[in-house]
Amino acid sequence: MHTPQTDHASPSEEGYGSPDAKGSAGSKPSNIWRAMGQSSLEESSDEEENDEGLFQDGGDVHGGVIRKAWDYMYEIESNDPLLFGSLNPNVDISTLHPTQPHIFKLWQIYLGNVDPMLKVTHTPTLQTRIIDAVGDLSGVNPALEALMFSIYCVAISSLTEEECPVLFGFSKNDLSRSYQFPCRQALLKCEFLRTTDRDCLTALFLYLVSVKPETDPRSLSSLFAIAIRAAHRMGLHNESTYAKHSTLHAEMGRRLWWSLVMLDHRVCETIDHKTTFLSPIWDCKPPTNTNDFEIQPEMKTPPTIHNRPTEALFTVVRSEIADFVRYSSFQLEFTNAHLHKMMKDMPSASLPNGGEVSTLEKIIEDKYLAFCNPEIPSQLITIWVARAAIAKSHLIEHYAKYSVTEQQSDLHRSIAVSHALRMLECDTKLMSSPLIKCYRWFINFHFPFPAYIHILQNLKKRPGESHAERAWEVMSESYEARMNGAMKLYGPLLVLFSTIVLQAWEAREKFIQEEGRSPEPLPGILVGIREKIAEMTSNSGKEGNNEQLGKLGMMNIDDFLTPAVGNMNSGSGYDGQGGSIDFQAEDFDWTLMDWNSIDMRSL
Repeated sequence: MHTPQTDHASPSEEGYGSPDAKGSAGSKPSNIWRAMGQSSLEESSDEEENDEGLFQDGGDVHGGVIRKAWDYMYEIESNDPLLFGSLNPNVDISTLHPTQPHIFKLWQIYLGNVDPMLKVTHTPTLQTRIIDAVGDLSGVNPALEALMFSIYCVAISSLTEEECPVLFGFSKNDLSRSYQFPCRQALLKCEFLRTTDRDCLTALFLYLVSVKPETDPRSLSSLFAIAIRAAHRMGLHNESTYAKHSTLHAEMGRRLWWSLVMLDHRVCETIDHKTTFLSPIWDCKPPTNTNDFEIQPEMKTPPTIHNRPTEALFTVVRSEIADFVRYSSFQLEFTNAHLHKMMKDMPSASLPNGGEVSTLEKIIEDKYLAFCNPEIPSQLITIWVARAAIAKSHLIEHYAKYSVTEQQSDLHRSIAVSHALRMLECDTKLMSSPLIKCYRWFINFHFPFPAYIHILQNLKKRPGESHAERAWEVMSESYEARMNGAMKLYGPLLVLFSTIVLQAWEAREKFIQEEGRSPEPLPGILVGIREKIAEMTSNSGKEGNNEQLGKLGMMNIDDFLTPAVGNMNSGSGYDGQGGSIDFQAEDFDWTLMDWNSIDMRSL
């Protein structure tokens, strides 16, 4: 039996996740249209929901009037062809649904694989609506139809290549294409670019989740910006919006907002972290730790918030970590230095400095993880995703504290490496557990590339550190777990990754030789990478791959595949055509990477 939460404070309640340390219900911004009309800014009004024509109240102009004007202006030409092409009038979308048995099979896959990770749909009410819709697919509401197709898309994306033919008789690629096209058409039909319908926005979000593995993150980031702008238009970012809505509407709005922002943040991490929407300029509270069945459509009072795991646990924990991080000084240091300075200069600002993540770690461990059962898949993934995120935050906090020019002690360097190793250990736990295989599609979104880079750069410069042997072991275990988890690593990313690994191992061999010690066996990560490069060369042809390497200014595949690398115990080191490789991660322009040639399931 779940008991109400009374003892633990969330990060926001500690003063980190809210502009007001007392946790106010949210501040409503002033209305510029009302200000133009010289009305009282404190005056309450239901103008935003007026449906009685273009003007009311003596012809006052307000936000609702402006929106209606746009609606009337573009009512005739309502088909926006800006994205997804144009709506094809000759396509009857209702005929493109799968069969009824497959609809319910996809729904169950969604509930098992996707819903626990995102929680952007309310199962009790949506299931009833889907059952009703299946009885007459030709009369389905456009927004619900788009949502149904997006569920098909994301359900298929959560399956493996091997599972799809067994379950549906077609390849994963064929199934994805068969549902993505009607999903785009359904989104066009419900005018997703100017929507204020949460079902439509949820459909767009789930569609973007489903196409993430195959989409250039630069393009995906732009699409997420559209989705987040729509969410802004609906007021999902603002707590004051929810005051006039039911508990269910408010909770699902918060869940959708946080899911949008967190996945957008992940995409931004792979291209340009400064464009993230994870910032302190909005006040939407994190979702509450409660079960779907406890939230009824007509409820006006909030449901019981539990201090034990619920079906929303994963989303709640991730949101609270993100809520803490968005107010942290180390986050703002890298995403918005100007805002960081402004907040530090404010006398009343509650922006802590130093040791922030240790506070976060204690809150999450004591409030949530201590009560998780690792035998339950959704709770197991919560444990290790949360700990990986906290370790990553520790590492970023370290970067913010110690600039490139500031001298660090050996102790501080070792602590930073321990955080990076912790990230890899958590990732190995996630990738190697058969219990959470159904969630691996989500884990594949979070390849711990920064942890590898930090460890390898440290090993290259300090190959004799006490943690060196453990570091190579942890990296090898992580790499093996990722490869066994069907991660695809090839092209420029593989070349870059291989170069850094090779440099670090070359330094290790040189150190061992100078110490007069017996040669060490080749670490598993280097053996695996050599096999991957050989496979890439065999599949694509050496000429094309060498051209890619030349563009990166890196090594030559032929050199990497030479016997000397297979038996590096000679201590002779590695010299490519351009001499000794010297890659500095901090000097590399990551924005020049050809991310489109990389399987984004790896990132």
